[in-house]
Amino acid sequence: MTKQFKHVSYLWDESKAALLNGDEVGLLIYRSNLLGADLRLTNYGGGNTSCKAMAPDPITGKQTEVMWIKGSGGDIGTLKRSGLAALYVDRFRSLTNVYRGLEYEDEMVELFNHCIFDLNSKAPSIDTPLHGFLPFKHIDHLHPDAAIAIAAAKDGKKMTQELFGGKIGWVEWRRPGFELGLELKKCLDENPGIIGIILGSHGLFTWGDTAYESYVNTLEVIEKCAEYLEQNYGKRRPVFGGMNIKSLPKEDRLKQAAALAPTLRGLCSSKNRMVGHFSDDDRALEFINSHDLAKLAPMGTSCPDHFLRTKISPLVLTLAVDENLSNAKATKEKLLPAFEAYRKMYSDYYSTCKHENSPAIRDANPVVILYPGVGMFTFAKDKQTARVAAEFYINAINVMKGAEAISEYTSLPRQEAFNIEYWLLEEAKLQRMPKPKPLTGKIALITGSAGGIGKGIAKKFAEEGACVIINDNDADRLAKADEEFKSKFGKDAYASVLLDVLKSENIKEAYNQSALAFGGVDIVVNCAGISISKPLEDHTEKDWDLLYDILVKGQFLVTQGGVEVMRKQSMGGDVINIVSKNALVSGPNNAAYGSAKAAQLHLSRLNAAELGADKIRVNAVNPDAVISDSKIWEGAWAEGRAKAYGVKVEELPAFYAKRTLLNETILPEDIANACFAFVGGLLHKSTGNVLNVDGGVAMAFVR
Repeated sequence: MTKQFKHVSYLWDESKAALLNGDEVGLLIYRSNLLGADLRLTNYGGGNTSCKAMAPDPITGKQTEVMWIKGSGGDIGTLKRSGLAALYVDRFRSLTNVYRGLEYEDEMVELFNHCIFDLNSKAPSIDTPLHGFLPFKHIDHLHPDAAIAIAAAKDGKKMTQELFGGKIGWVEWRRPGFELGLELKKCLDENPGIIGIILGSHGLFTWGDTAYESYVNTLEVIEKCAEYLEQNYGKRRPVFGGMNIKSLPKEDRLKQAAALAPTLRGLCSSKNRMVGHFSDDDRALEFINSHDLAKLAPMGTSCPDHFLRTKISPLVLTLAVDENLSNAKATKEKLLPAFEAYRKMYSDYYSTCKHENSPAIRDANPVVILYPGVGMFTFAKDKQTARVAAEFYINAINVMKGAEAISEYTSLPRQEAFNIEYWLLEEAKLQRMPKPKPLTGKIALITGSAGGIGKGIAKKFAEEGACVIINDNDADRLAKADEEFKSKFGKDAYASVLLDVLKSENIKEAYNQSALAFGGVDIVVNCAGISISKPLEDHTEKDWDLLYDILVKGQFLVTQGGVEVMRKQSMGGDVINIVSKNALVSGPNNAAYGSAKAAQLHLSRLNAAELGADKIRVNAVNPDAVISDSKIWEGAWAEGRAKAYGVKVEELPAFYAKRTLLNETILPEDIANACFAFVGGLLHKSTGNVLNVDGGVAMAFVR
């Protein structure tokens, strides 16, 4: 029977569950994925789920109780069997025999490994004891906003008792670990018959004898919390004290955010290069525009999962909602004192709270930046982390809203927050993370990237960690590329936008989209092109203008727009122009195209000379005859070149290969590799150069 809920999503499908034939681990994964699919229940990477079931011991063959639990670093919404840790229950509970007390609880994590049942399973997480000492077959530990709002309220314990009539227990705040696991068991022992436990400032534990019972119990408890909050919104006082400032209209918000994002990104990247995310979610604006912003924002978040991703508190901008941001230098000067004050606050927080063995201070720049009337910016090492930080801060806003509706919001004391943020176990987890890819933190706009050379470059850059803005003036072609990139790289690796390099406003909009999606741009690749091959007498003025407009004027306008963004960021950058061997080689039937390519090449040199002071490198790649997936080689151009060389159209690929010194066909990935060579880090002191990728055409040698 389908149950009715208003504040959570009931997703259980009995027919799908039945296909698992009572496989408890399979049902754990199924339940976990359903819970993780609803961000009202828990956030990305947050929470933990487990089950206990009998399994044959691989040594004795006897049935033994095993606990399967989400392993370290996983996400329940995407959890698979490979993401579970499996431990002997009896061995794990025997760890109490060697536990030396709270001061030594971190040493217990190493001992979890002595309890592992499946040697191929994931490493156990710090949450393992929170499940291991409870007797229930299925357990859910989530971070639902509605429950945390009660957990973070000044008198949350009393409210929990009144709301659930003693059916939900309460455990005061304690950092996750062995001691908290013992306290959960103690709470259960002292309150037999409870159906769950709220952890002060932290989250919710619920359980059941079956996967389904646990799932429904979890939903019902969260639903009751959410109903309670909804009934109280606006009763004590207006939500967040009422509106203090009115938001700009949607279109104006986006324009203001796009204009400001590159400057913010540059300031946030003073230590490490960051990627940005912008949100003008209604829930965020309700908080950002409120009277209570000044009171609540500095308090920081309560749930440790929140502030680990958002930092202890946000930076609130004092810019006017309609601030004139046209002068980037003046805007930066106006913002700099606020950033310096934030960095000092964070440094003081570290100095005051650090222990003798604390890890070194991390980046002191803010992660979350709030602009009243406009929206929320978040900055992190990559797009996914920045986006997730925004989601977590909205969770924190929901918690503050709920807590203020029923009581008063309380955040974790600074020392407790520090002990989580700079926990040696968290530091060890950070140190185990894989080394970033070469282009992680970089943002690249490649014109004409829905096919051919441009798509090859965009793919290569995305594979190497960059965020890419794919674009084309052909909507159908762009839609196909969009689907391909979504499938191959995921939504956080790219954005797509229609772009006609002949239209200045179109170019401006593309950079605005890049600023909103990622915070700015670091690499501009001018790849959009067109080819017309005709004898001199057949060339028209229209042919000439079209070639020069797309190849030369287009390169100029796109570079101009990219440099404007790069200067706002003050982090340097790269411009790569895809030119041609025809810029250097004099061939038949090629007057307009060849001379336009020569103009592109010299414009590259001119830009390199001018932009060096900004640490913006400008280099050129000269391909020859890249036929694969290229619109240039469709129709008249191929026919014109075949006629010029006295061969058939279908013979062109072999003809071009044979005339090279290496006898090689040039592919889009060859050009992509050349572009990566310029931006991958090894040539960061190289500008004004030309790299031939033509298989070796002696006439095209630069010297």
